[in-house]
Amino acid sequence: MTKAVNKKHRAFLKWAGGKYSLVDSLRQHLVATDTLVEPFVGAGSVFLNTDYSQYQLYDINADLIHLYQILQQQSEHFIADARTFFVESSNQRDSYLRLRDEFNQCTDQYQRALLFLYLNRHGYNGLCRYNLSGKFNVPFGRYKKPYFPEAELHFFAEKAQRAVFRCVSYQQAFAAAEAGSTVYCDPPYVPLSKTASFTGYAKQGFSLDDQAQLAILAEQAQQRGINVLISNHDTTWTRQIYHQAKLTSMQVGRSISQQGATRAKVAELFASYPAKPVPAARLTTATVQKTG
Repeated sequence: MTKAVNKKHRAFLKWAGGKYSLVDSLRQHLVATDTLVEPFVGAGSVFLNTDYSQYQLYDINADLIHLYQILQQQSEHFIADARTFFVESSNQRDSYLRLRDEFNQCTDQYQRALLFLYLNRHGYNGLCRYNLSGKFNVPFGRYKKPYFPEAELHFFAEKAQRAVFRCVSYQQAFAAAEAGSTVYCDPPYVPLSKTASFTGYAKQGFSLDDQAQLAILAEQAQQRGINVLISNHDTTWTRQIYHQAKLTSMQVGRSISQQGATRAKVAELFASYPAKPVPAARLTTATVQKTG
């Protein structure tokens, strides 16, 4: 179990499936080690509300990772530039569509990062969604006055000095994880119904085959001396693919309508794979291969 931070910190991005409301429960299941690895970092609520010495934070969404890298390296400049997008004239549908088109045509990573933050805070419901051509296509959000998350940006940038950010697949993230570390996986959740599927955080999507492969990688990592925790919806199918794990279920309040006015309790599943002891012979061999 990881130790609690003194104060809960919100992410500066809105994010579907963000874990801010669950971090207290998650910390009960995260093993305290030197390093936390997140193959699906998302908005970073777990990163922001845990206290590991090092973080290896990965995501397949290149726009997200480039934003984090820029904020990590030049926070003051970036925050000052980002503030200029949070003005009344930018909170109009025509302005939003123009800036969304600019984002989709932009190849400069710094400007794309600024626009990505703008779109996140001004777009509908904070969604991050791309079409099959890789174009961001979230509609205008119609908020009275979008919040500029200055304090949250500063806190993220400060804590990011402990982190490495990389745009890689979850398979590559597991391959890079080392014995003695803790891996937390927050994949796009298994849909609760045929009409509830949402895997559009990257144009590649996240299939049921990916869900099953993630469970296999967790089992393999456990045998390599790595602690793994996966969160997902509690369904018959997820319980089948996580059959090798220690399972904990809890009820979580979720919006079940587009307006968010209707809320229902949804069963959330934590699948824990405690690290298995690694034989000394295997550790010695690994050390020789790594240093040789």
